[in-house]
Amino acid sequence: QVQLAESGGGLVQAGDSLRLSCAASGRTSRTYNMGWFRQALRKEREFVAAISWSGGRTYYADSVKGRFTISRDNAKNTVYLQMNSLKPEDTAVYYCAASLSTINFGLWYAASGRYDYWGQGTQVTVSS
Repeated sequence: QVQLAESGGGLVQAGDSLRLSCAASGRTSRTYNMGWFRQALRKEREFVAAISWSGGRTYYADSVKGRFTISRDNAKNTVYLQMNSLKPEDTAVYYCAASLSTINFGLWYAASGRYDYWGQGTQVTVSS
């Protein structure tokens, strides 16, 4: 089992930056492909960004490309999401997720159903 804990959310103004962290604990001797998803009020959960287990490949939703950066520090069992130039439409609960599968990550990184472990989420609110 792996436990994921997000942190770093908060209330900011449009144009500000935030860095979210996702710390893994439990069975972390194995590295996982990781993703960030978000869910706004009354909307479906959507993909934000993903990173391969080695950190060598990253993927982004079009809506955040150029503004958000995903990274990881495997020595600290932590994944980060640096969010710059935040917009009110970025307001959501942000979740990190870990996947046991390491095959063909480039084909399914945005599919929430392919992730096996989820954190509790952290609220990000961007005011205009």
